[in-house]
Amino acid sequence: MIDNKLSNLDLSGWLADRVFIYSNKYRILLLGWFYRFLIRIKGVRTGANLILNGRPVIHRAQDSEITFGNNCILNSAKNSAIIGIYRPCTLVTLRKNAAITFGNNSGATASLFVAVSKITIGNNVLIGANCTIIDNDFHNTNPHKREGSDYQGRTITIEDNVFIGFNCFILKGVTIGENSIIGANSVVINSIPKNTVAIGNPCKVVITRKWE
Repeated sequence: MIDNKLSNLDLSGWLADRVFIYSNKYRILLLGWFYRFLIRIKGVRTGANLILNGRPVIHRAQDSEITFGNNCILNSAKNSAIIGIYRPCTLVTLRKNAAITFGNNSGATASLFVAVSKITIGNNVLIGANCTIIDNDFHNTNPHKREGSDYQGRTITIEDNVFIGFNCFILKGVTIGENSIIGANSVVINSIPKNTVAIGNPCKVVITRKWE
């Protein structure tokens, strides 16, 4: 007779799980060093143990700054997340003195960051798949000045220990306080205080709690 444990083993599920896990591990191991080399050529400053799962898109304007702290991760490969992604992580600075800065132990999946001013991401920040974080409007809000690049940015700050859910938009001038959670599909147009859960369009606080 066949052992009950063996007969109950879902071999196809086990195999699919192993393929997903090890394809990511080997892609990071075999290609991660090359992707780090490419972004450093573009002037990106990286701390220790930056993990690049897939190749990010980087456009750094002259005399601007893109910086990662230690132990950061960017997931850009199509099969790097179970939730499904449709673009690589993309980091763009459009002007002199613009900056995108990640603290330590922070990461993002398939997310877009565009700065003409400054985007600051703290320590231990988790940014879910397909998020968009932009510190400007791309075009002047005055209809008579809309053509061209005469537009202003306002700093975005995401403080320590923030979790941003799937497909969120974080817009100019916003600060998200430490330990807060932004629910999936939210559009954040105003600052969110610390120790809160916020969700919606426009994003509003629904829960305030003191995390242990």
